Amino acid sequence: MPNPLRCLLIDDEVAAHYVLQHYVEQVDRLVLVGSCYHALEAINFLHRQPVDLLFLDINMPQMNGLQMLETLTHPPKVILTTAHSEFALESYNYNVVDYLLKPIEFARFLKAIDKVVIAQPEETQQGSLPVPSPASFVIKVDGDWVRLAYDDLLYGQSWGNYVKLFTTQQVYVTALTMTELEQRLPASQFIRIHKSYLVSLHKIKRLSGNEVFVGQAALPVGLTYRRELVDRLQ
Repeated sequence: MPNPLRCLLIDDEVAAHYVLQHYVEQVDRLVLVGSCYHALEAINFLHRQPVDLLFLDINMPQMNGLQMLETLTHPPKVILTTAHSEFALESYNYNVVDYLLKPIEFARFLKAIDKVVIAQPEETQQGSLPVPSPASFVIKVDGDWVRLAYDDLLYGQSWGNYVKLFTTQQVYVTALTMTELEQRLPASQFIRIHKSYLVSLHKIKRLSGNEVFVGQAALPVGLTYRRELVDRLQ
């Protein structure tokens, strides 16, 4: 069994520490190694002890969470935790794994952890060298393995037992479910907008009513997905 991910909580609110600590304690693949209440305290902690995953608040006094990330040469995996959605677009520049809006539900927390585990290299060991976050993923198409860059992917569409992947160059069909595709893509860059559609946030040109416009396509937005989409676009 892989070593548990070493987690550091960084938030200036005691209540947030209580909730996240409780969540971490319920997940075997996580271990809490520290709790910090402001960015400078966290930076000093990271200089002393290796950490695999940060739960990082954005709005903090003196230095906010995004400013803190700019000071780190090799940051750990990061899940942003905040009550404010207005930083969502800016946060994508920092390659965060996920962006959780408070109050955070446990099911949503677990989904974020699954994304971290998928992105985490197998050798999560004390003193291991930092590994750059991947900028692409691999799919199987007609017996061949094809590497797709995240930046080239416009959207995915459920198609029976397959998924159609629409890129800037062409369309691929691969044997994945929409849920499996969602798990393999970074939540900081992609969002589910419908039970049958997942899109790149960077490629959305316009949201109008219950449709988003991506490239030349107008895609439906499901009612249960619309609120999160609006929050992420603000």
